[in-house]
Order: sequence, then structure tokens, then C-alpha cells
Amino acid sequence: MAEKICIIIPAFKEAAHIGAVVCAVRVQALDVVVVDDGSPDATAAEAEAAGAHVLRHPINRGKGAALETAFQFVRECGYTAVVTMDGDGQHDPADVPALLTAYQQTGAAVVVGNRMTTNAKMPRIRRWTNQVMSWLLSRSIGQRIPDTQCGFRLYRVDVLPRQPLSSTRYAAESEILLDLAARGVHIASVPVRTIYRDEQSKINPVVDTLRFFGMMLRHAVRCKRG
Repeated sequence: MAEKICIIIPAFKEAAHIGAVVCAVRVQALDVVVVDDGSPDATAAEAEAAGAHVLRHPINRGKGAALETAFQFVRECGYTAVVTMDGDGQHDPADVPALLTAYQQTGAAVVVGNRMTTNAKMPRIRRWTNQVMSWLLSRSIGQRIPDTQCGFRLYRVDVLPRQPLSSTRYAAESEILLDLAARGVHIASVPVRTIYRDEQSKINPVVDTLRFFGMMLRHAVRCKRG
């Protein structure tokens, strides 16, 4: 059966970049779904003009909630695999084929981008935080994933979580990996590039790290309860 593949892009206040990102993906003849997570700017209009199908949250609910909205949509539309990427232009659309190739060649149901092989321009605090979180999460998962915090990923649709995530923001992507590993899903990695500009990251190193550990604690409690 031929694969039906879609690109998912959660976006919040990305009017300056989302059009270019969508156009770069559409050149590869792939469908694009943008979830406008309550943006007060023209994110939705720019995405639609570039050829994306846009789903909208009336208020900002967080990246995890945006992913859940998109996952439900792609299930209903019969897609077999999805690639998630950010709308700020840091993920290079030219790396989408690398994810697809790894998916086809390894047979893994999930492929996570690995930015750590070319992380020289990554802000130092983010690099250290990513390394610590990736080490902790890999130990919990029982599989080595060099960059667990990378949102540039491919998922086979049939393994996507069906239960609501406890994390609605950035920790959701780590929670997804925990859920997948608990179900015995094999997770592969492939090197990807990151394009750094002068934009300020939406990730708060302190708040989002605390959310990460809170998610890990909730997961440990659920596992203990069985």
C-alpha cells in the first residue's frame, strides 16, 4: 500500500516565517497541516496562502494540544505517516527526505531528528539542557535517542498516542516518546540541521525544564500504579 504522508506544523505567532516553511514543503509534493495555536497575528492567513490546510485554536493552548488536534485530523483523513516540524524556520524542510528515507530503510515506526551532531550554533544553555534531558529520557525509555527534545520527527500514524496527553506544552513531545516506548515501539534517529537566526526561542529554560520533570514524575506514578 502506498504511503499517504502529511507534514504537521504547530504554529504560534509565526506569520513572518510560516509561509516560506509551507512553500518549501509543498515543493516536495507533500500535504501540509498547520495548527494555528491562537496566534494574534496573520499566521493562519499566511499558512493558507502558501497552500496549507489550517486548523485553528481560538486561544493559545500549547504545542502538545496543537499536536493532539493535528493527530486527530490525520487519523480521520487516512494518512499513514506524518512528519512534525516547527513553523519558525529552524527546521530545514530539505531534511524531510532524510526522515522519510530512515523510516523506509530502518522499518522504525518513529524517526526523531538529531541536531546534536551539528550543534555548534545551539545556545549553550539549550545544548546542555538537551543533553541532560536526552540522557534522562533515554534511560527511562530503554532506547538511546540522542536528541529527545527535537520536534522534527516522523511518526507512523497507527502508533500515535490515542489517550490525551497530560502535558499540553513542550514537555508533550517527551511524553509521546515515553508512551511509545512503553508500548514497545522502536524509535530511530537521523541527523538533521537547525537554522538559527536572531529570533528569541519560545522555550523558557526554567519553566519548561520544570514542566519536563513534572511530566516525568507523573509518568513514573502512572507506571507504578500499573
